[in-house]
Amino acid sequence: QVRMVESGGGLVQAGGSLRLSCAASGRTFSSNSMGWFRQAPGKEREFVAAMNRIGSSTYYADSAKGRFTISRDNAKNTLYLQMNSLKPEDTAVYYCNAVRQVGTNYVPSFSSWGQGTQVTVSS
Repeated sequence: QVRMVESGGGLVQAGGSLRLSCAASGRTFSSNSMGWFRQAPGKEREFVAAMNRIGSSTYYADSAKGRFTISRDNAKNTLYLQMNSLKPEDTAVYYCNAVRQVGTNYVPSFSSWGQGTQVTVSS
């Protein structure tokens, strides 16, 4: 199983940018598709973006398309999420996890989660 530690969140004004990082431990990072999820207060956790094992394919939720970019560095066991043009509705705790595709959806592969990183976008 891959253990994840997310970082890079913070408070930013609308229109600003943040870069999130997810440092993964364990020997299976490079063998897993990886993704980002987020959970806003009072809402269920939702998929944001995913990338396949070798970084050749990416997938985004409609809310992230054109503004967020997912990337990975398998040599460093690290996943990234560059977030631009942030909106107040992007406010949430962001988590990473291995992902698998179920139909047209991407779901987390592991039941355990890291602590997440808080992103707060002010209007």
